Amino acid sequence: MSFSISDNEKNNLLDELKIANLKFQHIYPGDKPDRQPVHTVYGGANLFKSDTCIKMAGVALKSLQTYAPDFVVLANVLQFEGYKDLLDTEKKIEKLVSKLDGMSLAERKQHPASLAYTIYNKIIAKLKTEAVEDFRIDFEDGFGNRPDDEEDATAISAANELALGMENKTISPFIGIRIKPFTEDLKYRGVRTLDLFLTTLLEKTNGRLPDNFVVMLPKVTIPEQFTILIRLFEIIEEANHLPPRTLKMETMVEATQIIMDDEGRNPLMKIIRAGEGRCIAAHFGTYDYTASCGITAKYQTMSHPVCDFAHHMTRVALGGTGIFLSDGATNIMPVAPHRGDKLSNKQLKENRQSVHNAWRIGYHHSMHSLINGFYQGWDLNPAQLPMRYAATYNFFLSSLDDATHRLKIFVDRAAISTLTGDIFDDAATGQGLLNFFLKAMNCGAITEEEALVTGLSLDEIRSRSFYKILEGRKSKIR
Repeated sequence: MSFSISDNEKNNLLDELKIANLKFQHIYPGDKPDRQPVHTVYGGANLFKSDTCIKMAGVALKSLQTYAPDFVVLANVLQFEGYKDLLDTEKKIEKLVSKLDGMSLAERKQHPASLAYTIYNKIIAKLKTEAVEDFRIDFEDGFGNRPDDEEDATAISAANELALGMENKTISPFIGIRIKPFTEDLKYRGVRTLDLFLTTLLEKTNGRLPDNFVVMLPKVTIPEQFTILIRLFEIIEEANHLPPRTLKMETMVEATQIIMDDEGRNPLMKIIRAGEGRCIAAHFGTYDYTASCGITAKYQTMSHPVCDFAHHMTRVALGGTGIFLSDGATNIMPVAPHRGDKLSNKQLKENRQSVHNAWRIGYHHSMHSLINGFYQGWDLNPAQLPMRYAATYNFFLSSLDDATHRLKIFVDRAAISTLTGDIFDDAATGQGLLNFFLKAMNCGAITEEEALVTGLSLDEIRSRSFYKILEGRKSKIR
């Protein structure tokens, strides 16, 4: 059989296509395998201390143990799967807990109370070990507009506290600052705080930044704001002898203009490109965004439809780029209205109802974010942390069996293709499935050993790359 297309013609055309394909792959490399924190806690810079995260952990744990002293209470408040079948008397709960404690993992998984029991105990363990994953020292909304000398003093003191936290190992594994926006009226203040904070910190630490340090630039609307921040980073890096491109940044999606510009286009990708590879995440600002849409304060919540629209526009614009996406915050705090040691039964009941109501709101907001592909969100109060992990663990654990089955089949399919010499060109999908397990392990929902049922080895899981897994399996059979 003869062919109409010669090898030379075919190769020339496909070489042209290769250039376009590689350009596309460079722009859309796929999801990053790097760890993404499940939340960012925002706290006013004037309140930040070296042990802030440690104290927050204590408050979070006390809140959980006070208002959900056992897993049955939590399951009923949040209506976990099977919550109606759980026992509701203290004596029977103690007996059930004792029984579950004595079971093997395999036996416990078959018990109808397994999910609620596991989630509760994992929350306790998380709050005791790493309650705060990411913290942002806030010089914007959490700090407010104050006299210059006061913000100067706070920038210096917060930097010194961060240096002390680095020395004492009391800071979160991810941390950074949020400066004021580069709007015309606040740009000088934002630059001054950035310079003062970083210069003070680097002098105190002999030129060392914390791991996973990032600068958040809020209220971004045009690429030029990013460009100027990058030029400032370069000046600070050179002056303080930091390696080039050390400083990283995040943006905020909190104005309609960052979703659609004056030409009717979504400018997010253009803004990200202006970061010259230094921007790692885009965070949604619930309350500024809803306000920019003309939503009155009473209805400015994460569940408002305009937020879902902005989320989808953000994901469409930045999907496949490797930029982490974060949702915003719930503004209903789980704080008891009555304080003191001598409260009446009525006041104690009102406290429980108030906290449980706020828990339910925060939990459902977090679940909504996770279901829509936003694996990170904001927390503003330590008492919100238990619900952050309740939602996160429920999301991963309730989907674990299905995800395990899908990844195992996918790994087996890839292995067959590798062994037979066939082309397997769907590593991006494999990475997406692998990322489910990486995210679940990062936050404590599952252990590395629990991920072995996927058919991957520990070394393969720790590589965090499905492409490397495929390459490793190819090399073993050569």
